[in-house]
Amino acid sequence: MVKKELIMDKILSLDSPERYCDLYGLQCYNPLVCVVNLEDSQTRVDSMTEFGFYAMFLKIDKCEITYGRTVYDNDDGTLVTIGPHQVCRCVAPEGQRPRCKALLFDRRLIEGTRLSRKMDSYTFFSYSANEALHMSAREMDTVTDCMEKIRTESENDTDSHSRDIIVMGIELLLEYCMRFYDRQFESREKLGGDVLEKFDSLLVEYFRDESVSRYGLPTVKYFADKVCLSPGYFGDLVKKFTGKSAQEFILDKMTSIAKDMLLGTDSSVADVAYAMGFEYPQHFSRFFKKRTGQTPLEYRGSVKS
Repeated sequence: MVKKELIMDKILSLDSPERYCDLYGLQCYNPLVCVVNLEDSQTRVDSMTEFGFYAMFLKIDKCEITYGRTVYDNDDGTLVTIGPHQVCRCVAPEGQRPRCKALLFDRRLIEGTRLSRKMDSYTFFSYSANEALHMSAREMDTVTDCMEKIRTESENDTDSHSRDIIVMGIELLLEYCMRFYDRQFESREKLGGDVLEKFDSLLVEYFRDESVSRYGLPTVKYFADKVCLSPGYFGDLVKKFTGKSAQEFILDKMTSIAKDMLLGTDSSVADVAYAMGFEYPQHFSRFFKKRTGQTPLEYRGSVKS
């Protein structure tokens, strides 16, 4: 029988997979990594939780996930990934057990390994719940199989090979997730086109209204917020459809706008720099020369001469 639901006003901080399992009444054989079935949990926790480790939740039935003030109703067949320091709440519908498998692993498990050096490339750990991976039945089988192999190894008696095998298993799973996300991006071509069109228009608008004076140089997070996507997902979407990072897209647009201002107005280089969001004109001059091979004055002179 599931224990009484725990409802807490403050954010619950969990620093390890072992601590997570203790809270939910789940068996943890290895304090740094485990694969658990949340249907076996003995406690229902309805509280915002800050994760101090990596977590991957494979949803077999619908459940609610809350990020900030927003509640997302995740369908079955989705994989939600959570990185360290993210805060969310995962609960099953009232009166039901959560049919969900989870891989939980601590950063200490992968320290010094190739996987540790690659973790930054798995940007989906910074995605929001509404950007979860939606999988086909075959993809679900692949993820389930990977999790099962990790579970078996983590519950075996440890030897000199255990850690390497577990870490390789996690890396394999993450590589499959990269493949499946690529497929999902390709299947959302219209979304990508709409986001890019909006991104471009927002960039132009940024330099026309008061945004520069309020916020300074444009950031990827600013535009990701404007299109209601997490910075990680937004950046990956832009990269997928343009071949450029979102930051590079911004820098290209800034260079184009700076050129127009230098040629289309009699503004001083300093005035152009301030209008572009640079605090100091010399920083703008270095930026412009790095992008074009010429200083702002050299560019203005070469084109107008």
